[in-house]
Amino acid sequence: MNFSPDDLPESPTPSPKPADTLVEGRASSPVQAGRSSADAGGHSDAGFALAASHLSDGQPAEIVPAPPDPAWNGWDFLRLFVLAIVAIVVCFFVAVFVAHLWVYPHTTLGDVARFPLVVVAGQSLAYLLILAYMYVLVTRERRRSDFLAAIHWNWPSNIAVYVFVGFALSFALQGLSHLLPIPKELPIDSFFRTPAEAWALSILSVTLAPLMEELFFRGFLYPVLARRLGLPVAVFITALGFALLHGAQLMFAWGPVLVIFLVGLVLTTVRARKNSVAASLLIHMAYNGTITVAMFAATDGFRHLGKLNQ
Repeated sequence: MNFSPDDLPESPTPSPKPADTLVEGRASSPVQAGRSSADAGGHSDAGFALAASHLSDGQPAEIVPAPPDPAWNGWDFLRLFVLAIVAIVVCFFVAVFVAHLWVYPHTTLGDVARFPLVVVAGQSLAYLLILAYMYVLVTRERRRSDFLAAIHWNWPSNIAVYVFVGFALSFALQGLSHLLPIPKELPIDSFFRTPAEAWALSILSVTLAPLMEELFFRGFLYPVLARRLGLPVAVFITALGFALLHGAQLMFAWGPVLVIFLVGLVLTTVRARKNSVAASLLIHMAYNGTITVAMFAATDGFRHLGKLNQ
């Protein structure tokens, strides 16, 4: 991936037109798939807007570079990635020490670190810190006043359609998973030992977790890749990174990892075609929510979690 920022022309060509004309332009977006051949290929570098100063001496118009899209570059995303890892690790240890001090004073730190509620608390705190840095990166470091516009949030007009897509995707891939080799026990199963743990993970899986994953992968990573590598490669790499993020929870078994990869393909394709992070978020939340509701129903409201292993 080329992390170098775009070079601006060193000596713009003067316009022969009078200075009292004004032509406005916009930077072409690398994520608006299907709108132009440049967008479809993901190589839409920053465009240029022609702005003529209304000067009394009749000077020609000067070329003013439009803001790049995305506002951040590869190095910015790499810094975000590193800070995200640091935040998750630090917040995990903070949650462990606080829980050991105030909640489980007679339990060893090693045992406290394995409590799902502690893990969820640490992860939630890390997510909030990462979200705060995302906002600072866009609005302070890259000086974009509208955070949602910069990340191409773009609420879709028909929310129900995307919720239904997430519902259908969940059912389709759960059916596919029955045809794939899925280990009988996975590390994520340890988060469903008690009703409180099941509730905590379920709430996280339909709120903060999909929000942060969509912002990280479809909001920040995808446009950088699309701009440099093109749409197909960007979609593939983004979906692969999304699957690998969940790999540890799935013992990196190829069956369940493939399922998550397919979910990532759908989410990233929707993000690209609809130019909307909100659209992929709705599908993601509906996908996770469908699984959560199915587990809730199968275990009598998380009261008989042993049924999950039957």
